[in-house]
Amino acid sequence: MQILHTPHYMSTAFISLSSDKNSGSLGCFGWMLVIISLLFIGVTFPITLFMCVKIVNEYERAVIFRLGRISDRKPKGPGLFFVLPCTDNFVKVDLRTVSFDIPPQEILTRDSVTVCVDGVVYFRIHCPISSVANVSNAHLSTRLLAQTTLRNVLGTKNLAELLSDREGISLSMQESLDEATDPWGIKVERVEIKDVKLPQQLQRAMAAEAEASREARAKIIAAEGEMNASRALKEASLVIAESPSALQLRYLQTLNAIAAEKNSTIIFPLPIDVMSNFMQRK
Repeated sequence: MQILHTPHYMSTAFISLSSDKNSGSLGCFGWMLVIISLLFIGVTFPITLFMCVKIVNEYERAVIFRLGRISDRKPKGPGLFFVLPCTDNFVKVDLRTVSFDIPPQEILTRDSVTVCVDGVVYFRIHCPISSVANVSNAHLSTRLLAQTTLRNVLGTKNLAELLSDREGISLSMQESLDEATDPWGIKVERVEIKDVKLPQQLQRAMAAEAEASREARAKIIAAEGEMNASRALKEASLVIAESPSALQLRYLQTLNAIAAEKNSTIIFPLPIDVMSNFMQRK
């Protein structure tokens, strides 16, 4: 395994070319074929010029293979580059960010709840040589690895963490994918969890639990309100007991409030002490 340094794309690129030091050498027969190809170009010039000149776009790079070996430590492009018609072939690599959807995955969480989760992954190729030489299909391999990574990461989370900590799960998936795909020359830029689908029975159970919790909180709030009201009434009764005329004023205020509503019935409260006097006379 030879380590090629490509400063424009990645710090280290792992290229499985050859185990010896002279892996980039073409040998005598290889150089002979290159010389014959150059002679052929010279004889047939300028017809072969159209076969030798290639163009790659700004967002593309070309990895050139000469007699089956990578001819340079860095890819060609963008713009014009030259190839030998008989000995060279090249592979174009797109450097733009690519996105794909992770198909819905049936996942068993740590607390034994089955959920269906899908997501989206954004990645790009930052080392064209590694993406061509180290993996047969970088895009397909990244898709398959994203599915298994989603299962592995979510299998260690319980349902509460899955529903509340999506950002942490996405970051953990991104780090795992980026580390696994780095030898392929791929940079995973972003991973997002799109949707978490729960079973219908579990949704009904969670809805019933939430409703019961809301009812319990409502009863507690109502009980606290009644307790505070009773304390306020107790304090008001103590104030009224200190001044008997305050009760008469409160009575007049109540009559004023009733008269403002245009009611035909007026209730006159009578103290119990007065009624007890009449009862004693009888």
